[in-house]
Amino acid sequence: MVKAVVGANWGDEGKGKITDMLAKDADIIIRFQGGANAGHTIKNNYGKFALHTLPSGVFYDHTTSVIGNGVALDVKKLFNEIKDITSKGVPTPKILVSDRAQMVMSYHVLFDQYEEERLGGKSFGSTKSGIAPFYSDKYAKIGFQVSELFDEELLKEKVERICEQKNVILEHLYHKPAIKPEELLEELHGYREMIEPYVCDVSAYLAEALKENRTILLEGQLGTMKDPDHGIYPMVTSSSTLAAYGAIGAGIPPYEIRQIVTVVKAYSSAVGAGEFVSEIFGEEAELLRNHGGDGGEYGATTGRPRRVGWFDCVASKYGCRLQGTTDVVLTVVDALGYLNEIPVCTGYEIDGEVTTDFPVTVKLKKAKPVIEVLPGWKCDVQGIRKFEELPENCRKYIEFIEQQIGYPITMVSNGPGREDIIYRTSALK
Repeated sequence: MVKAVVGANWGDEGKGKITDMLAKDADIIIRFQGGANAGHTIKNNYGKFALHTLPSGVFYDHTTSVIGNGVALDVKKLFNEIKDITSKGVPTPKILVSDRAQMVMSYHVLFDQYEEERLGGKSFGSTKSGIAPFYSDKYAKIGFQVSELFDEELLKEKVERICEQKNVILEHLYHKPAIKPEELLEELHGYREMIEPYVCDVSAYLAEALKENRTILLEGQLGTMKDPDHGIYPMVTSSSTLAAYGAIGAGIPPYEIRQIVTVVKAYSSAVGAGEFVSEIFGEEAELLRNHGGDGGEYGATTGRPRRVGWFDCVASKYGCRLQGTTDVVLTVVDALGYLNEIPVCTGYEIDGEVTTDFPVTVKLKKAKPVIEVLPGWKCDVQGIRKFEELPENCRKYIEFIEQQIGYPITMVSNGPGREDIIYRTSALK
């Protein structure tokens, strides 16, 4: 059985915790897209971790963690992450890396930085991790695939060709130093040495695992709003954030994905630029930011403050639909206990008309939130394990969101730990 854990919104919904929790009953956990530009924060009995490349199931000794072919693989960051978790007492995880994955090169990171610098005030708010230049090269067919590391003649020829092309741009567009072929070849040799013990024909490995009825967990990065096709283009990421892409990014048949667990927050948050209709500002935002998450709403990769806002029913309904949601997890409900009243965005007003359908970006720029205010519950709900034991107004808030988005909320997260979860039988199931 294959399950996917994905986000409905702008990312930062709490997918890391949910993957870590579901991994207890999984055999294989796969990262299928994205790179080290986003992080999943996890708190468990080993401590608190921010993972960027490793799947969130690496903390169990019975699981195999897979870097799929759809991932933007930053080899150095992967190995730094392995060192970091093992230095804190986590057993060395079993890791496989797809021989078809492609690698983030040092020049991708430089090009990302140079382009943001060149764009100035019109920049995309990139994390400058090299992700957009990496995917540009992948689809221009000039990226380096892991399998190519083991063909020295191919590497030498390709290094010369890549340097020739990149140096024209470095010199004439960015006015920066050229890349030297010998240094690039040395970088690739270093990656080969690091990655060789882990390289695997992942799609063949997964085909056997499926025959053996093993449980496979696909872990997505970011959320629907950051998808390059269906998100808030152009302020999106460079690989598909949808569960459907899990089949491509891991190398499995699409019909094998039977359960799609879509994570939404009890309020909204986002890192980076782009349209965000329910966003709030000033002291109101600062209060929500500091109550939110585990230690506040600050990016796991960048450390920068996340933009925050009230729950957006329009974006969440759309996000769940595009993911093909079977189950919704509502996270950080505990963060809202300080509020007397809780605003919820139930529609968008665009050119004088109210809609509950998520529009394209050019229309989204004009959207104003339609707000409905619900009563708060004014208490701490951490430690509660049964839905019926939650305060009445908290239950009503969850039921209201479920009715608005039209997808069953079967799990409610009310704290940062693995055990902070409430299982619920939804009326919509």
